[in-house]
This record gives sequence, C-alpha cells and structure tokens, in this order.
Amino acid sequence: MDFSGPSAIDEAIEAGLDLDGSQIPQEMLNLYKEVMNKEGARKRSGVKKSMRNRIVRSGAKHFDQVTLNQRLLSAGWEGLTPKEIQFYF
Repeated sequence: MDFSGPSAIDEAIEAGLDLDGSQIPQEMLNLYKEVMNKEGARKRSGVKKSMRNRIVRSGAKHFDQVTLNQRLLSAGWEGLTPKEIQFYF
C-alpha cells in the first residue's frame, strides 16, 4: 500500500500496518483506538486554537524556530511560547 499524504497515518492505522508494511500489534491498536475515542468525545476549545496547535506541532518539523515564529505572527496568531520552543526546538 502507498501511505503518503495527510491521511497516510490514519490509513495505515486502519489497515493495522506500520509505514514499513509490518503489522501493528493489536494491543497497540486497541490502546490507540480507546484514547482516540475519548479524544473524539472531548469538548473542543476552538478551531483557530486547534489550527495553531497543529501548525506548531507539524511546522516545527519543517521550519526553524525563527521562521515558524514569524509565520505565526504574520498570520495573526500568538508567537511561539517558551514551552513550545523548549519542547519543539
């Protein structure tokens, strides 16, 4: 299977396969599904906050700290917090 694009991880999990084609142990799948079901039932705080969180989490893999911070500020969001900088950079 070709696991690429934004939904690759979800598709791989649904198939029970890691991206290298190996089986994901059932206990891992069970725990993941249990936690995701609980997360799915959690009340959300807002779309823009969730968008920012996703941008920081993924953007830290693609941009350096200064660039990501400036892009957040230019887009109208709060810049990186000290906690985010410590964790991601």
